Amino acid sequence: MKILFVTSRYQYGDPARGEAYEHQNFLPALLRLGHDVQVFDHALRSQYTDFIALNRALLEKVETWRPQAILFVQYLYEIWTETWDILRSSGIAATANWATDDSWKYPQASRFLAPHLDAFVTTARERASDYARDGYDRVLVSQWAADAARLQAPLPSAECQYDVSFIGQRYGQRPVFIRALERAGIRVACFGHGWPRGSVAGENIAPLMRQSRISLNFSGQGYASRFLPQRRQIKARIFEVPGAGGFLLSEWAPAIDRYYRMGEEIDVFRTGEELVAKVQYYLRNPEVRDACARRASERTAQEHTYDARMRELLEFTVARHAQMPAGTGRIDWASFREALSRHTVSPLLRMLRTSLTGAARPFVGKKRAPRAARRFLFELSWRFLGQGTYAANGLPGRLFYHESNTLLKR
Repeated sequence: MKILFVTSRYQYGDPARGEAYEHQNFLPALLRLGHDVQVFDHALRSQYTDFIALNRALLEKVETWRPQAILFVQYLYEIWTETWDILRSSGIAATANWATDDSWKYPQASRFLAPHLDAFVTTARERASDYARDGYDRVLVSQWAADAARLQAPLPSAECQYDVSFIGQRYGQRPVFIRALERAGIRVACFGHGWPRGSVAGENIAPLMRQSRISLNFSGQGYASRFLPQRRQIKARIFEVPGAGGFLLSEWAPAIDRYYRMGEEIDVFRTGEELVAKVQYYLRNPEVRDACARRASERTAQEHTYDARMRELLEFTVARHAQMPAGTGRIDWASFREALSRHTVSPLLRMLRTSLTGAARPFVGKKRAPRAARRFLFELSWRFLGQGTYAANGLPGRLFYHESNTLLKR
């Protein structure tokens, strides 16, 4: 099958940061399944002058290459809803979007985007009822997974280099949990942006997990406030650690027990006190730790690889596409010209950008002010303008093209 994979090739669209997670994991799985895959990078802002050029290039790519399926990983509003509608009406390809962080992004993004595609994929099982309530029935509840090409058998606890490790950015409640362990005399090797050890190269992540007696995972989203309560979500790390041959001790998240048996394959904690107690238990009982790691490794290889996830996703998407009315077989450029006519920046809107950026500067500095202004406008837009945020006339996209790369945290 010819598949166009519309995603960010690099983290935050920056080649200096290395490959983005979805590009690094979804693409190899699709290729291993025998598909002909090409990548359309929607996050490399320097490649296009604005969102008009980006959306036009996507439609031209579909028109000339004519894929049979298009898999999107939409982060913000880079692909307009009008563009998705044009693709669906053409009938050229089955279309699906993999929704990231749906546990907290559903109200601001997914509920507006889902009606414009043949299929929508969510990793937040608890959101299935929200999709149903809002009248969208073409949703596949899937999950993150492990790379089938990197599966490793666990090391015995006695051969591990680290007692406890964590790989991920420093934010939210993560430092609080780490300090609780350190106060109990437990050494934790932390790797990632914001920690003293700094980031670790992608090829070294799996070996670090395998060489740790206990690998930690934290489930908080990192954006908690009075207006955005903390939610727990299943992270990719939950599958990556067992896949790499490590033993996982994770902060609890909804539905985590659907994927592994607690206390038999992995284990969970809810508080700092419980985290300390469980770390101490597994360090004192290496035979229990080793048995859990072995069982989790076996289950991951059988059930939780990206090869299995991508196969299910494509079957679901193609089946839903077959239920849709037959398309025209061509790109409706008249509709696209109508959409781009709404993507204009008047002098008044330029004044709005200048005002928002200037207001943010005293709080975040000159360099970060445009991104902060974009974020403020985006938060207002989805709350008051709803679906219009993701259309060609969406204000954040019209005013802040270069700043519109989301900062997802893992």
